[in-house]
Amino acid sequence: MAHNQCIQNVYLQPCISLKEEEVFLFLQLKMEAVGGSSGAMYECLLFDMDDTLYPLSLGINLACRRNIEEFMLHHLHIEESQVPRMCLELYREYGTTMAGLKALGYEFDNDEFHAFVHGRLPYELLKPDPILRNLLHSMPQRKIIFTNGDEAHAAQVLRRLGLEDCFHGVICFETLNPPVGLGSDGMDEGQTENVQTQILCKPSVQAMEAAIAVANVDPEKTLFFDDSVRNIASGKAAGLHTVIVGRETLVPGADYALSSIHNIREALPEIWEEEEEHLEPIIQPAAVETVVLA
Repeated sequence: MAHNQCIQNVYLQPCISLKEEEVFLFLQLKMEAVGGSSGAMYECLLFDMDDTLYPLSLGINLACRRNIEEFMLHHLHIEESQVPRMCLELYREYGTTMAGLKALGYEFDNDEFHAFVHGRLPYELLKPDPILRNLLHSMPQRKIIFTNGDEAHAAQVLRRLGLEDCFHGVICFETLNPPVGLGSDGMDEGQTENVQTQILCKPSVQAMEAAIAVANVDPEKTLFFDDSVRNIASGKAAGLHTVIVGRETLVPGADYALSSIHNIREALPEIWEEEEEHLEPIIQPAAVETVVLA
C-alpha cells in the first residue's frame, strides 16, 4: 500500500506518551538518507499540525491561548491586567508565548507548561477525518509532521483525527529542544528540571533549517504546508516549496494557497504524478468545505 512506502528509509523510535496507551512514532535526530533521486517533483511533504490538519474554527487555538494566559497568571504571577497584551506581544515577537517568556527570564519546567496548556484542551472537539486520512495514505511521498507543540499534544491530535499512522515521523518541541542536562550519549548529567531559556521554534528560519536537517530532506523537493503567514515566509527563506492552508489567496512566500486541506488533490495534482514540469504558483479557488464525518 502507498502509505507503507519509504518506512524503511527512516529510523523511528517508538515512544509512549505519559497520557496515551498507544505507541506514538516520534522522529529522532537521525533519519536515514533517502536513496537516490526518484525524479519526482516532491519527495517529502512537511505538514504543520494545529489549524492545518483541522480548521481554526474548531476553537482549539482559542482554548490554548486561554490556558497560556492562566499559566502566566497563576504560575508566573504576572499582573492580570498585563497578561492578555503580554501573551500576544510575546507570540508576535518570539513565535510562541512560551519562547518569549523564557527569553524574558521566566523560569518554569517545559513539561509542566505543556501539561497545563495542552493537557486541558478540549480534544473531544477533534473528530476522525477519513477523507484526509485517505488523501494522506494515497500520497507516495514521505510525510512528516512539523509542529511547535509537544510530543504528547501531537499524539493526542493525530489520534483524535485518526491520522496516527499516516506519517513517517513527527518533529515536535522535544525534537528541536531536547531536555537539558543530557550528555551526547543520552545520560543524565545532573540537571533535574527542563528549564532551558532559549526555545527553538517556528517561525525562525533556524528552526526551519533544523527541521530540514533532522528530516534529512532536500528542501527543493519538499512541500511545506502551514496555516501561519510567518511560518510560510520562513519556510520559503529556508528553500522549501510552500502551501498556505486556510486561505484562498497567496501570501508572501507562498507558492500555493488552499482554502481547506481537503482540497489538496484538486490544487496539487502533481503530488500524485511521478514527474511534472515546473508550475506557476496556483491559487486554489473557493470551494464548499468538505464535511468531516465523525
